[in-house]
Amino acid sequence: MRVPNLLIFMTDHQRADTVLPEHPAITPNLDRFVRDGVTFTDAFCPSPHCCPSRATFFTGLYPSGHGVWNNVCNRQALSLGVREGVRLWSEDLAQAGYALHFSGKWHVSVTEGPADRGWTEHFVSADKSAHHGWRWDQYRKLAESPEKTARGEAEILRPGYGDYRLYAAGEAGALQHDETTLARALDLLPRLAAGDQPWCLYVGLIGPHDPYIVPQKYLDLYDLSDVPLPPSHADDLADKPAVYRRMRQMRFGQLSEREAREGIRHFWTYCTYLDDLFGQLLAALDRAGQRENTLVLYTSDHGDYCGEHGLFAKGIPCFQGAYRVPAVVRWPAGIAAPGRRVDAFVSLADFGPTFLDAAGITTDRRFTGASLLPFLRGESPAGWRDEIHTQCNGVELYYTQRSVMTREFKYVFNGFDHDELYDLAADPHEMRNLADDGAYEDVKRAMCRRMWRFAHREDDTAINPYITVGLAPYGPAEAFR
Repeated sequence: MRVPNLLIFMTDHQRADTVLPEHPAITPNLDRFVRDGVTFTDAFCPSPHCCPSRATFFTGLYPSGHGVWNNVCNRQALSLGVREGVRLWSEDLAQAGYALHFSGKWHVSVTEGPADRGWTEHFVSADKSAHHGWRWDQYRKLAESPEKTARGEAEILRPGYGDYRLYAAGEAGALQHDETTLARALDLLPRLAAGDQPWCLYVGLIGPHDPYIVPQKYLDLYDLSDVPLPPSHADDLADKPAVYRRMRQMRFGQLSEREAREGIRHFWTYCTYLDDLFGQLLAALDRAGQRENTLVLYTSDHGDYCGEHGLFAKGIPCFQGAYRVPAVVRWPAGIAAPGRRVDAFVSLADFGPTFLDAAGITTDRRFTGASLLPFLRGESPAGWRDEIHTQCNGVELYYTQRSVMTREFKYVFNGFDHDELYDLAADPHEMRNLADDGAYEDVKRAMCRRMWRFAHREDDTAINPYITVGLAPYGPAEAFR
């Protein structure tokens, strides 16, 4: 069989549960796609942030391997792109004869663009010229305007920062970005089909990133009375790190329960809009006669709390809503028993090795991830991971945080505050922090051991024995016990 074409549809900020047919989000195209593919229900990003997660997707490495820790597009950047010597899987595909085409969001480096890594660029955002955030002249201008004293709908007042609006109905620049991204891809597909090379097309959207600005016609599909608050919404975060409470109390706590439900409604609406774009892309693929031997991936760079624990967007709170990502693969010529769900722990780091495996490309370099091809064939690979890890050094505020999750427990090392430990069987919504409960001390030590073994394997340098920074309850020597 000819090696497959690859079509990657990556959204930004989309929760994993929104692609499941039983979720209230209206996604008819994804529903059909799920029936024809394999859904990985426990897929995770390594960090709740665009740049490190996208770098993981494109390299098959965790942040400790590729060197991208936070937003590369502003002055808080800990790095400007992947470290020297790190290779992207796109370079392997290009070397093997694939025609690579890129449309949409990059956000991996400001020193390199997709073209530097084997891609033909058609429309690229969050690249070398991008700057995210405000400069001093913008704050000076803000100071010249009167401060608001009363909130409007969905508004969060932030004196000295500029007020924030979580949601609205309208046509925002984000929608224009995604329409342009899709248009370039739709224009390309017939030409790719007419060529004699295998191809890879990357389509990178920026929805459903906050603020959730959505077209009214999609919003009208949802009745607010049908939108519940998450079970954890009322969590007072009293047993969580103080910065979690600060984020809730200072910012999202300004929203009423109705506004929180409206935020969720708008997020679901955004997913419906994206589903419409995805449907157009799939239809174009069919018209081009490329359905059978094209491996199509629907995924996202990270998730969104979407009201969980009273929070929205993403950040240092290490709750699963920000870390679980959609991951659905369709490949008619290469999937056994379509319509299956796989609950193995999967990472964004696994897709690069999967693409190379599907393309018949071998390499001796090391990945954090591993190929998912056995799962697509209906096999259960021996020795597959029984835990999932995260690596975060903060977003634009710097924090050292690592976590490890098994089927039974989740442990979060917060170098800046109290740690977290959750019994996931009894507490799937992560409401009760057991880190200081002596009855779970053995569990905590075992989870620290898992954390440090992964850190050693990935050469994670978030380790120092100095008295004021060596603050994990059990230190790195646990890796060797």
